[in-house]
Amino acid sequence: MCKAIALAVALVTLVSLPALAGETVRVGVLKFGTVNWELTTIKRHGLDSKNGIELEVLPLASGQAAKVALQAGEVDIIVSDWLWVSRQRAEGKPYTFVPFSSSVGALMVPADSDIHSLADLKGKKIAVAGGPLDKSWLLLRGLTQRRHGFDPAEESEPVFGAPPLLAKKAEQGEVDAVLNYWHYSARLEAKGFRRVIGANEAAMALGAKGPISAIGYVFDEGWAAQKTAAVRGFVQASRDAKELLRSSDAEWETLREMTKAKDDATLIALRDRFREGIPSRPLSEEMADTAEVYSFLAELGGDKLVGESKTMAPGTFWPVLVNGS
Repeated sequence: MCKAIALAVALVTLVSLPALAGETVRVGVLKFGTVNWELTTIKRHGLDSKNGIELEVLPLASGQAAKVALQAGEVDIIVSDWLWVSRQRAEGKPYTFVPFSSSVGALMVPADSDIHSLADLKGKKIAVAGGPLDKSWLLLRGLTQRRHGFDPAEESEPVFGAPPLLAKKAEQGEVDAVLNYWHYSARLEAKGFRRVIGANEAAMALGAKGPISAIGYVFDEGWAAQKTAAVRGFVQASRDAKELLRSSDAEWETLREMTKAKDDATLIALRDRFREGIPSRPLSEEMADTAEVYSFLAELGGDKLVGESKTMAPGTFWPVLVNGS
């Protein structure tokens, strides 16, 4: 009888213990970056634990700080682009990439602007976020040269600066057009600005067959080989969150404060452009297009952009995801 009671007590104790936590995955992101919208959705719905992991989000001050944190082993995953990953791999550092979003910058102008195509940029003052080697800027330059025979870097007046400052200059009429990151472009769209062309449209005009991801989750391939189940769990949690954000307008209401949308028009523009960027193409097709765009950018941006690697390094996209194994 005593043994039976002891066994019963042990079973009750075992059942009452909390479930063992999954593998912790540390993701370092910009404190106010749009990736937080997805990560917050993961945590709110417990999508990390449902997929066997424990997501830990570590806010960082800048993209460079994120890269330093990844290289130092302070975080497991950051958000960056395939250009950086390929360059790192070419230098012997085995980072790899999982697509996050194809939402990219767009060339925006006031509704009454006389700029209707890239041909109209000659002699205009263009605000450009990200600097002279920004992918979107290089793509627009390349397409303008191919279609209209001039380089906006030489025959227009580019002005480089921080995204919030450039958005403000556009609103105040201090520039003729602005090429900014996607969420700043969406906010301008909500205020009546007109979209001339997006960077993905430029990429497709230059040979890509569909949209390609501008940014993705980046991690060390060696770490991922040891933690494959955890990385798979994180990727699935990301997909689950994207599906919620794609299908539910109510989810966006819960994110309203985080997005800093001051009105419905802004929230809707951010929601719709985010949804537009959710990857949906077969990865093999996206990889092929990315490699083609990489070669084009390498030619235009040179060593300052890609180093000595003129073609996208093998393994830039996470091989496990590519092979489906």
